Amino acid sequence: MAAVTNTSPSPTDAIAASLARKTTTAKSEELSESRFLTLLTAQLKNQDPMNPLDNAQVTSQLAQISTVDGIERLNSMLGQIMQGQQSSEALQAASLVGRGVLIPGKGMQLSDAGAIGGFSLDAPADKVTLSIKDANGLEVATVPLGSFDAGTHNFQWDGTAADGARAANGKYTVSIEALTGDKAVASQMLEFGAVTSVVRGPKGSDLQIGDLGIFKMSEIKQIL
Repeated sequence: MAAVTNTSPSPTDAIAASLARKTTTAKSEELSESRFLTLLTAQLKNQDPMNPLDNAQVTSQLAQISTVDGIERLNSMLGQIMQGQQSSEALQAASLVGRGVLIPGKGMQLSDAGAIGGFSLDAPADKVTLSIKDANGLEVATVPLGSFDAGTHNFQWDGTAADGARAANGKYTVSIEALTGDKAVASQMLEFGAVTSVVRGPKGSDLQIGDLGIFKMSEIKQIL
């Protein structure tokens, strides 16, 4: 009797090709569990009785579909979590509109009501001193603030200059010297600004802080 050769692709090849298409192009049709079970059932029904499908092959194929399905479920769950976080961040950002905040910066605006600024310390400091300079870089006042713990702090300057006179309203720059004994403490100046609007970006919500620019939520060091 002449041997008959089946030239049509086996169900195993069909499953493998389908999985390969899924991993190489995002536009290919996703392989669902029901479709996999349909193909696997057809494979079992049409297997050669003299050469039945190896149990290891079935286990391997089940592991493949389980892995793909698990990744899909994980991606979907992560997407939902990210959407929830972005919505929560947007609500939090919106609640800051009209509030005063401290952000990294050395500027300080003096008005009739005085000026507000801030600083952060990486460690406690026995002596914190501010140096305030005008637009020409000339020192207008030196303000001793005393001792502070590590963390973020704010201060107010009433505009009194080194000679006792009232400094002119306008923009000033501030630098800080923080010491513990004779050792310098790492510090950073913070600038005061009012949140005027929320800017929704592709990665979250940013804040427009007056004419100081756009800042990320993580850059807000203190809310006043």
